[in-house]
Amino acid sequence: MSQELKLGLVGCDTSHCVAFARILNDPKNEYHVPGAKITTAFPGGSPDFELSISRVEGFVKELSEQWGATLADSPAKVAEACDAVLLTSVDARVHLDQFREIAPFKKPVFIDKPFALEEEAAREMFRLAGENGIPLMSCSSLRFADGFTGALGDDADGALTGADFYGPMAIQETQPGFFWYGIHVVEMLYAAFGTGCREVSVVTNDDHDLVTAVWGDGRIATLRGNRVGNNKFGGVLQREKGSRFVDIYSAKRPYYASLLEKIMVMFTTGAPQIKEAETVEIVRFIQAANRARETGQQVTL
Repeated sequence: MSQELKLGLVGCDTSHCVAFARILNDPKNEYHVPGAKITTAFPGGSPDFELSISRVEGFVKELSEQWGATLADSPAKVAEACDAVLLTSVDARVHLDQFREIAPFKKPVFIDKPFALEEEAAREMFRLAGENGIPLMSCSSLRFADGFTGALGDDADGALTGADFYGPMAIQETQPGFFWYGIHVVEMLYAAFGTGCREVSVVTNDDHDLVTAVWGDGRIATLRGNRVGNNKFGGVLQREKGSRFVDIYSAKRPYYASLLEKIMVMFTTGAPQIKEAETVEIVRFIQAANRARETGQQVTL
């Protein structure tokens, strides 16, 4: 590109916003992603969400003092001042309202996970994006981790017949059930299987959750969320002629850098790297898994 894009942050209440700034704004960073810099930021923060509001001050300080971001007093002011937007508010409850505010500026937008907590909100954001011609994308960085994409791309053992993923799953009341940390393993599953889940069931206790998900073509996957024991992410891909362990941490490059490369493709070409139907189904999947978790009953998507 002949000119760097100016990026704006909406929501400085997650470690992702400073992680993105370190990779984008620092050419000396070993994993620097060129082509854009974060130049403007709206602090945001949800007063009733301790893990949101308590972190704003520290992240804003780093963004402004170390990375030169100018602070704005509204999401609209951010969108007005930049070429593309990273909506990084950690609280998915505010995503729709914030997106409504920036949509009239018609800038490409990446929305950090979780995209939405209800299918209706997810569909409304995509409706607004279509109405305003906005390239829109949302995901967990785990789906682009080099250790995962490398394993997923190796089909020497034939077609994918199943998968088993695991990861930490703290429970956060404001982002219920699997929407908080459980979304990472859900994103890995959808990166592997694509859309088409038919039904989910869940076994849960104080320490663990175990999801069984059945796809319309008969493939079965499991997702394990841990609150004790192993706090790492990983999985096993089941193929026709063998099984392969997915080591999320095998590559030196951080998955934030891998994610930012995909975001930059969308920001520069206008082509989102994940389809709308997949993002909406992920929200619907998590809603179904949460219902199954609460009721103990199998839930059909």
